[in-house]
Amino acid sequence: MIVEFPSGFEPLLSAAQAAPLLGLHEKTVQSMARSGEIPCIRMGKYWKFRESVLDAWVRDKLISDHQSRRAS
Repeated sequence: MIVEFPSGFEPLLSAAQAAPLLGLHEKTVQSMARSGEIPCIRMGKYWKFRESVLDAWVRDKLISDHQSRRAS
C-alpha cells in the first residue's frame, strides 16, 4: 500500500525509524529526545522526528565539532 502525502508534507518518523538514520539505538534516540538533545516533536507519549531536521542537526553538529577541533 502506497500512502500519498499532501504536497510539501514530510512524514514524521518514529524513534525506531530515526535510530538507524543516526546510527543509534532506539532507546538512545528516545533518551536524547527526552533530554532535549535532539530535535523532535512530542505527540502524546511518542517522540516524532523529521528526516530533514535530523539531517540539518547532524550537519550542524559536524560543522561545530570540526570548528572546535580546529580552534584547539
